[in-house]
Amino acid sequence: MALNDKTRAFRRDMLIASAMIAAGFGISVFSVAELRAGAPQIAQATQPLQASPPSSQDTAPAESKPGGERPTTPAPEPAQPNVQAQKEGAKPALPPAPAEKMAPPIQQK
Repeated sequence: MALNDKTRAFRRDMLIASAMIAAGFGISVFSVAELRAGAPQIAQATQPLQASPPSSQDTAPAESKPGGERPTTPAPEPAQPNVQAQKEGAKPALPPAPAEKMAPPIQQK
């Protein structure tokens, strides 16, 4: 009697496994058919923009003159720190960082 129960259980398990394999195969075939039947979508890039040609191509660069003039504007001066803020003590932009927690030292053996 126990042999009959084992045989029935085995057949039932094999039937379930076969049904699952067949379902997976069917879904795969359906997916491949959908992929082949669908219209292919092709991306089309736009044409690159072309720069307009310069209006006059025969203009030559200006000739350099030896001993030319120097600029008359004075050179910019370096930035000066705010003396008033230094005297008063400038306020920090951020609050002070919290103190780090320290563990007791590791004892060497």
